Amino acid sequence: MSHNGHKVVFWAGNQVVAEAAIAAGCRFFAGYPITPSSEIAHIMSKRLPMVGGRFIQMEDEIAAMGAVIGASLAGKKVMTATSGPGFSLKQENIGFACMVEAPCVVVNVMRGGPSTGLPTALGQADIMQARWGTHGDRAVIALTPAYLDEVYRETIRAFNLAERFRIPVYILIDEVIGHLSERVELPEPSEIVLEERPRPTVPPEKFLPYDSSAGDVPPIADYFTNYHFHMTGLNHDKTGFPTTNPTICQQEEERMIRKVEARIAEIEKYEQYRLDDAEIAVISFGSSARAAAVAVNTAREKGIKAGMFRLLTLWPFPSEAVRKLSERVKGIVIPEANLGQLIHVIAEYASRGCRLVGVNKVGGVPIYPSEVLAKIEELA
Repeated sequence: MSHNGHKVVFWAGNQVVAEAAIAAGCRFFAGYPITPSSEIAHIMSKRLPMVGGRFIQMEDEIAAMGAVIGASLAGKKVMTATSGPGFSLKQENIGFACMVEAPCVVVNVMRGGPSTGLPTALGQADIMQARWGTHGDRAVIALTPAYLDEVYRETIRAFNLAERFRIPVYILIDEVIGHLSERVELPEPSEIVLEERPRPTVPPEKFLPYDSSAGDVPPIADYFTNYHFHMTGLNHDKTGFPTTNPTICQQEEERMIRKVEARIAEIEKYEQYRLDDAEIAVISFGSSARAAAVAVNTAREKGIKAGMFRLLTLWPFPSEAVRKLSERVKGIVIPEANLGQLIHVIAEYASRGCRLVGVNKVGGVPIYPSEVLAKIEELA
């Protein structure tokens, strides 16, 4: 089927992730089966050999993350996919990827928890783990699309951001988005803009793997080429070899955070829906935001001036936009399928005169529009 010259498909969210990754240039996937993300690995195992890529099922989530980092350092665009417990297991190696600045994409199809929790049911309780999961200080990019056409575009954007900033990038969808099927209009390959990591402009004998003299994102060479260099999870200087020099350690860690935080305008993305004259705002993401959109429309039909601020980039958090919004509405409703995580972030930036109310639900059942509407009416 086609529309306006574009191919139209009816896919589930996890298939959209896999197909978008292929379109983004992903040529290596390592993973371990875990509900509700397993379809991504299954599809990648079939699709990657068709485009000259490689799929490998590792013995566990830790090894899968390690394999992805290795393939990235060998020059490939890479991805892994997991769910809650697997995301936990990957954290140490994600920290290593941050330290060596290896571009990679990590998909987390969130489910109920903690521990084994609800393997086949909805959850949105990994958003703080995405921000703070590894030890140490580091910058974070996490994308939270809610509609499947967005999942396609944001998966491609995740690869571009990973390459541009030499950083692990998260795609946080939830079980509902992963297993929901809906119409997706695919862009033509010629319409897809792909980015590549910065490359050395000097010969191998002059190459320094962390030379940031030209910018906060240093060029990266591939292993198995004429460029020979050292990478380590230890703090290191521009040569890539370990150092305990306090000044260098401070400068390098600040640089790795600055390379993202100084360019937030390039990263943050959100939708403002019916907010021009809103008195009550809803801030949400993922499947909970889909329910919230229905609640906002129903509130408008009842004469309540409600609108929604929907996060497509959760981290870095769009703090300035949220602050400005909180200064012109009298209350904010925060629907999230957990017992209260996003609300604490919003409270950090919101005006003191703005009332915050959560809609919090666990147990694997989605938040319903009626539940969001009840809180909008409470604040009206």
